[in-house]
Parts: sequence; C-alpha cells; structure tokens
Amino acid sequence: MKRPPDRTDPRRTNAAREPSARAQPAADAALQLTLPLFDLPPATPPASVRAPAGMRSTMLCEQPVHYELRRSRRRTIGFVIDDRGLRVTAPRWVPMGEIERALQEKARWILRKLVEWRDHEARRERVAIRWHDGATLRFLGTALTLSVDPGARGVARDGDLLRVGLPPRAGEEQLRDRVQSWLQARAREVFAERIPVFAERLGRTPSRWALSSARTRWGSCTPDGAIRLNWRLVHFPMEIVDYVIAHELAHLRELNHGPRFWSTVGELFPDFERARAWLRDFPDDMPVG
Repeated sequence: MKRPPDRTDPRRTNAAREPSARAQPAADAALQLTLPLFDLPPATPPASVRAPAGMRSTMLCEQPVHYELRRSRRRTIGFVIDDRGLRVTAPRWVPMGEIERALQEKARWILRKLVEWRDHEARRERVAIRWHDGATLRFLGTALTLSVDPGARGVARDGDLLRVGLPPRAGEEQLRDRVQSWLQARAREVFAERIPVFAERLGRTPSRWALSSARTRWGSCTPDGAIRLNWRLVHFPMEIVDYVIAHELAHLRELNHGPRFWSTVGELFPDFERARAWLRDFPDDMPVG
C-alpha cells in the first residue's frame, strides 16, 4: 500500500517515474514513447535561470526547470522525479536535441510531478515532529507531550506525557532516536496483536511479517506472502492501523487492487472506505516521526 504523495509519503523507490521514452522504435510502443531519430537545437534558458553546477536547464511551458542528465547504456530516455528534483537518463549516443524533445513531450507531466514534490516536502515540514522537551507527538491517535526527565529510566508513558530518561542538555538526535525506538517497539506489539485477528478472519496467515521504515508505503505484501508494515502507523488511531493490516493481508488472496481484492478488504474491515479516505488525507496537525 502506497503512501499518498508524502505521507507516504511521492518516495517510491521514492520517486515518480514516467514511462521511458524510446530512443529507437520498439514493439512495446504502448508502454514506451517512441521518439524520432533526429536532432533538435536545445533550448537555451535565460542567463538568470542558469542551472547550478552539474545541472542543466531548460524551459518547459515557459517555466525554467533544472535537471541532472545521466548517460548510460540503456536504450530509452527515462525521467525520475523525487526529493532531488528531475533526473534524466539517456543512452550515450542520443543527441541533446532528442533529449530536449523528450523533455518537451513530457513537459506537463514533469511540471505536475515537480509541484507535487514541492507540496510533499512542504507537508513533511508541517507534520514533522520537533524533537525537544515539550514537543507533541501522536501515539495511536492520542497526543503525547515529550518530557525530558533525567530521573526516568528509558521511555515510559505517564498519562499524556511521554517521559524520556535523558540529561537536560541531550540533543535532538538523542531524543529522536530514543523515542523512535520506543515507538517501533510499541508498533511491533500492536501489529503482533492485530495481525492474527485478521489472519483468522481471512483464513490465511502471512509467511512472515516485519516492520518497515519506508517513506512512501504504509505496508506491502510480496508474492511469497511476506508482510511489511510501516512502524509510523503507530501514530494513527487503531482503526487506521487495522485497515492497513486488513489491506495487506487481503493481498494474500488477491495480489492486485481489482474488485475481488477490495471485496476481500471489505470482508476483513467493512469500514475500509472511510479509513482509506482518512489515510489518504490525514490531518496536518498530526506529526509523524
């Protein structure tokens, strides 16, 4: 199950990938864009938008866009957009004019994905936990306040406080690592309790399961029946955790997202549509670490 563009996570191998543009004709033209084999003069961006060192610039729909060009032995021109921006990979023999043509062909897709990534990064900044004494985080949907307590041992919940045994001058990294370790341990406990519930309803058990730290997926299921669940789900209310578990276990029966898959999810978790919509647009005021 993919995270929405950030929440979960655009990061797929953390990237948006447009189907490659063929540098030479091929039979699978339905999946690959075939480009003519002739050179075009590359666009020259205004001096004011010259690319940083190691990058190139072009104008797409009258918008200056910087990109990294990589040459390889591949046969196609490919585009990847992630938190580093736009990367273009092209065969070594393809002239710049053809690469420019490919960029112009995909201009609207490229600009749309760049905007999505910009919004994604802004959202991540809004929901990021501030790792200091008195900061707030969510645990199973409940707000907890971090309390750095030199007298505490380890990390322990005390009502609406999460007491963390660290010296007063402990740095953000120490606090983050200590609390995330606690959250991951709680996630493992919650998942270990809830997976058997839905496995019994389904009549199938995953071959194994493990925690995930993915930035773009809440969960995944492999063809051999292995389940991975993002530990950050422990920030969310229990019904959201249950939905993701039901979603991934449903893949043990249907390794796709067709009608029979969603019917199986409905059998396991009848209120899945509401949970699915919530997860797709979870509140901005819910920091996740």
